[in-house]
Amino acid sequence: MDLKQLQRENKIWCQHNFPNAEPWMPLMGATEEIGELCHIHLKEAQGIRKVDNVKELKMDAVGDIIVFLADYCNRSGLDLEQSVFFAWSTASQRDWKKFPKNGVNE
Repeated sequence: MDLKQLQRENKIWCQHNFPNAEPWMPLMGATEEIGELCHIHLKEAQGIRKVDNVKELKMDAVGDIIVFLADYCNRSGLDLEQSVFFAWSTASQRDWKKFPKNGVNE
C-alpha cells in the first residue's frame, strides 16, 4: 500500500465512522500516539516494564500516527504523500555535519 491509497481508504473509513470530526481531532490522536511511543522508549531506557512485544508496540504507535495524519490531511485538504515528499526533499538537502548551525550554509 502506498500513501495515496492509504489516504483514500482512510477517508472513506473516517467519513463512515467519524463524519463530524473537526480537522484538529485526528491531530490530537496523532499527538497521543506520539506520547505513547515516547512512553515506550522512556520505560525501555529506564529498564522498567520490559515486555516481549516492544517492537510490536512501537510499530502499532507509528502506524497509528500515520493513520491519524492521513485523516488530518483529508480533513485539511492536504495530500499526505505530497506533504511527506515535500518535507523530505527539503530535509534531505541539509548537511548537518558540514553546516552544524543550520544544515545549509553555516
